[in-house]
Amino acid sequence: MYFAALLARTEDGWEASDTELDDVEALTDLVDLAREDAVDEDTVLVLIEQEDAWFGIVRVDGEDDPRIFVSDAAAASRSSYGAMLTDELLGRDADEVDELDALDLDGTEDGEDEDTEDEEAADETGPVPVGPLGDAGLLSDLAVSEDALLALDGDALSQIADALGCSEVLEAVR
Repeated sequence: MYFAALLARTEDGWEASDTELDDVEALTDLVDLAREDAVDEDTVLVLIEQEDAWFGIVRVDGEDDPRIFVSDAAAASRSSYGAMLTDELLGRDADEVDELDALDLDGTEDGEDEDTEDEEAADETGPVPVGPLGDAGLLSDLAVSEDALLALDGDALSQIADALGCSEVLEAVR
């Protein structure tokens, strides 16, 4: 189960809204959602968590490119929304991979071992690193240092919201 929320910075502090990820198919969709919630092109944080297995943060500042952090890339890559983030961070073209998967062109022949197929697929796309991936400093100017972000575990999103001074706002949409 996923939890996703948008935190938009305003003159009066942070405003939170929960967000449905059903219509999100690519990072650009997620960034567009964030920009729609932005107040005067100020910072918006997209927080995504999957049952304490991993969390991800996408920071959108106006029209700048989004900054992304994922707490555990290997765990995240096994889920649809996490894979979207890790693919972006690793420079993979998700559309190209999806098109090939849809064609079912796996290159195996009768009698070929499935383990060999998995190893070949990993070689083609490169391994996904275990542990954090992305810009661990994306919250440094918002009272969450790189070291603090890397040390988070458990209910990380609540800890981030607490550091930002908006834990009550986040909990209201949880």
